[in-house]
Amino acid sequence: MAIKFQYNKTSLQTLDKQLKVRRKTLPTLKNKESALRVEVKRAKDDATKLDEELQEALKKFDVMSRLWDEFEPSLIRIKDVQLSSKKIAGIVTPILDNIIFEIAPYNIFNNPVWFADGIAVLKYLSETALKREVYIRKMELLDYARKKTTQKVNLYEKVQIPGFEDAIIKIKRFLEDEENLSKSAQKIVKTRQLQEAIS
Repeated sequence: MAIKFQYNKTSLQTLDKQLKVRRKTLPTLKNKESALRVEVKRAKDDATKLDEELQEALKKFDVMSRLWDEFEPSLIRIKDVQLSSKKIAGIVTPILDNIIFEIAPYNIFNNPVWFADGIAVLKYLSETALKREVYIRKMELLDYARKKTTQKVNLYEKVQIPGFEDAIIKIKRFLEDEENLSKSAQKIVKTRQLQEAIS
């Protein structure tokens, strides 16, 4: 990205201001990037942990798979999932507050005794799966923001700041050369005037 500028003092001042802004902003962006990196790792670790818990629970309850054929799936359903949000390094991320289950009435005398345990197992599996999904979404949002911040850091660090510095040097050299030429021209004019006055 070439920086457009003109060889004058106004352009020099504008570039100087933009350079100062970028130099001042760069440490903040770097801090944001590292904070996001830590939060992405934390969310990923939490999602992985919940995934392992879910797989473990499924293996544990796999023994009861023949009993699940008797279970009525209409006994329990998720009525509502309540989410809130939290800002992490300026990024709005979801937080799972509560899961509201709706349990249909059933006759405990006509159904197997383990139906109550089955409902508890399904609640646990559903909660774990939903928590995992929320952490995955949080990780995706934070990772996207981290990538954008990294791009901005690289743009400032590797393109814009060196570009502004280079442009400022070119303008200063041009203005110095112009001033030197002007002084030289004035000396020549004075010398000629002195020679004309003497002759």
